[in-house]
Amino acid sequence: MPPSLTVALAAASAGLVVISAVLSAPAPSAVHRKFNWDSTKYVYAFGDSYTFVQGTEGHNTFSFIGDGFHFSFTPKELLEDEIAPRNTSSDGSNWTEFLTGCFQGKPSDCSPHQLWNFAFAGADVDQALLPLHHNFSIDLVDEVNQWATYASHVVPHPPAETLVAWWIGINDTGDTLNRNMTEAEFKAFWELEMHSLFRAVQKAYDNDLRGTYLFFNVPPLERSPDHLGTAIAPTYKQNILDYNAALAAHTAAFAQAHRDVTVLSFDAHGWFNKILDTAEEHGFKNITGFCECKNPDFFWFNTGHPTEHVHRLLAHAVDAELRAASK
Repeated sequence: MPPSLTVALAAASAGLVVISAVLSAPAPSAVHRKFNWDSTKYVYAFGDSYTFVQGTEGHNTFSFIGDGFHFSFTPKELLEDEIAPRNTSSDGSNWTEFLTGCFQGKPSDCSPHQLWNFAFAGADVDQALLPLHHNFSIDLVDEVNQWATYASHVVPHPPAETLVAWWIGINDTGDTLNRNMTEAEFKAFWELEMHSLFRAVQKAYDNDLRGTYLFFNVPPLERSPDHLGTAIAPTYKQNILDYNAALAAHTAAFAQAHRDVTVLSFDAHGWFNKILDTAEEHGFKNITGFCECKNPDFFWFNTGHPTEHVHRLLAHAVDAELRAASK
């Protein structure tokens, strides 16, 4: 059997690898479809506040649809749910909206990409490993359970036209900072997280949500206003590096085991560092403080979330790499 082929696509402007496609040689029974971003009609998203969009059927400032107390929904409620414009964790739209062009209204009315966003603000991977932020919160495991139970048979997801984005771990790496653990113990914990995460990914796959999977790693949030220069920042930095290493290993293993799926990885950690290191080139004059306002000088909207302009730049970077991966 031919060895797996790993293709790394470098961003010419940034000078670093920002996305990689792990393209495994298909098994005789598998059909490997080449990814094409222009022909991708359905974009699904799972994650936390960096990814969520507000819906008219969602919990205010937390979700597109439902919450822990309103977990179920009808097909009609899902299909008539509307994205509330400029209502995310930034001062406006977020990267999923810029990437898809789906900023408001019913996702089914968006073109060329429909955005079906099941991310929940404040989500960790698994409440069995880390407590929920609120009693109404939904973790990523249950985001997938919710989709599989109530949405999988409602919204189409043909493999040749489907992209599934997974961005989780931002809260997990921060929520563990108060734990008195050694680096080895943290690494063991991230392995537990990966097992939960990829069981959820597997459940999505088993319910025929296939096509192309796009995994994001965790940005360098030790550089956020809430942690920059603090005594805990070095631990936070190491947590993120270790989480990202575990994610990369498990992503590669998933790609190897699922040869009918195109698996892409976006290096959000490297991208955030690059933008922060060259902030003035992108119009930012303040990368250490924050402003809950419409001031384009600021990188950070609040203590832990970037501004709309950061999301816009991020979406442009992801779009460029998706197009490169389509060639």
